[in-house]
Amino acid sequence: MLALAALAAGVVAGCSKTPDDSAQAGSTAARNIALTSAQRQHIRLHTVALTSFRKTTQTTGRVDFDNNRATSVLAPFSGPVTRLLVSAGDTVSKGEPLALVNSSDFAAAISAYRKALVTAQNARRIADTDQDLARHDGVAQREAAQAATDAASADDDRDAARQALLSLGVDARTIGDIQAGRAVSHLQGVIRAPIAGTVVERLITPGQLLQAGSTACFTLADLSHVWVMAQLSESDLGTVHVGDSAEVVTGAGQRNLSGTLSNIAALVSPDTGLIAARVAMDNPGDVLKKQMYVNVLIHSRQQSQGLLVPVSAILRDDENLPFVYVAQPDGSFARQRITAGYRDGNNVEIDSGLKAGEQVVVDGGIFVQFMQNQ
Repeated sequence: MLALAALAAGVVAGCSKTPDDSAQAGSTAARNIALTSAQRQHIRLHTVALTSFRKTTQTTGRVDFDNNRATSVLAPFSGPVTRLLVSAGDTVSKGEPLALVNSSDFAAAISAYRKALVTAQNARRIADTDQDLARHDGVAQREAAQAATDAASADDDRDAARQALLSLGVDARTIGDIQAGRAVSHLQGVIRAPIAGTVVERLITPGQLLQAGSTACFTLADLSHVWVMAQLSESDLGTVHVGDSAEVVTGAGQRNLSGTLSNIAALVSPDTGLIAARVAMDNPGDVLKKQMYVNVLIHSRQQSQGLLVPVSAILRDDENLPFVYVAQPDGSFARQRITAGYRDGNNVEIDSGLKAGEQVVVDGGIFVQFMQNQ
């Protein structure tokens, strides 16, 4: 820069203006600039060419649970809570007990299963007896067939009663004791984890009366995989597609995590005018927390083509409009206004103002501007 300044000063000193020059000062901004061979050593040119590149869309997003790996645990039976076995933040495995409930529904289900077992046994015994008598003409075939039907119906009722116990969380050992006719001590209802994950919410307290099928007790989520809900503008839709790779940059430590764009909403939000886009991603070490704000970079898989020039080529005029200096066939340099578009790293796509094959000044443009303004 010192060399450029000294060079410019020498040029100015050797080019004093005449009165006619001063009278035409208002038109000098539009004139082309011719540089000497020594002056041209201090600038660098770039040849504009049609270039292929992949666009990256920058936006923001908010972390949410992966709804395919999270669930609200509803009370499977009614009754007061007698004991809570987990706290928020605990990691649980599938089937692990979460709370105990003193439930009459639980006792009624055990009683119904006992009765269904006895009924099924008696119906099967009668059916077997009638079948044997029918072979010896002891009873009519119609009566034997009816007994077999009754036995099959009783078996179905028994299986349904057993399934009801399983849905209430009764363990296999207790069911085996009931089947064997052994006494079963007073059992409490057990609310169990339907999935493996983390207890992110505990919504009940000891003594609280639960209503079967309606009281939300816990929220469980597998935090090893989350969604990031990003926001897109309508202008982004041409370059962003489901399946594109994405990076999520956290505020703490600026750590980059990789994901995939898995969904783009079909509707525009009436409140923001933006479109929701879902990024599915792994969450190592539970770095991402629900409701955390993050920066999102979505890398398009589709190739784009455009005229790219280095950012250093673009200058601003007195009206703050962008322009570049373009080399002319006679060796001079002309100021050319441009419309800048997408920025790709250190390059900018030129939407209008340049053509492929033209050469623009990328280093030394400020020197050329200084010379033009003299």
